Amino acid sequence: MKSLLLIRHAKSSWNDLTQKDFDRPLNARGKKDASAMAKRVRKEWNVSLDAIVASPSKRTIETAGFFAEEFAVRKKHIIQVPALYEPTIAIFYETIRNFNEDFKTIALFSHDNGITYFVNELTNVHVDDMPTCGVFALRILTEHWKDFPEADKEFWFFDYPKNIS
Repeated sequence: MKSLLLIRHAKSSWNDLTQKDFDRPLNARGKKDASAMAKRVRKEWNVSLDAIVASPSKRTIETAGFFAEEFAVRKKHIIQVPALYEPTIAIFYETIRNFNEDFKTIALFSHDNGITYFVNELTNVHVDDMPTCGVFALRILTEHWKDFPEADKEFWFFDYPKNIS
């Protein structure tokens, strides 16, 4: 069995309106939320990560960095995939199919609207809008990432910063 966490980047800064979208960093709330969500996912859901796959945008890499630190993911296991910056559903499937088979649990960091569309393709659990730093997790009933599109998928959990338990 494999496990996948789909995570939208945390809140980004709009302080510099001349800055390219790709280069926008996290704002103070985004940094706080990313740190808190990384801790909460590890502790409350007993997750351990083998690797992180992320869009190379600044805010996405910063969000992933908080998770990498919390989960002690080695730098060589943080993989940037440019196509995840403006992903389609097909891009998500293709990216996941190409994951290293040695990794059992992977966190994939990307952007909306693509991530919301994608999570709604996977199980019978519907998400109206994937919130910033939201985490949608599922278990995949397969031993091979290449079989992800056809494999049975089970909803595991959905959590986000304003979801106070």
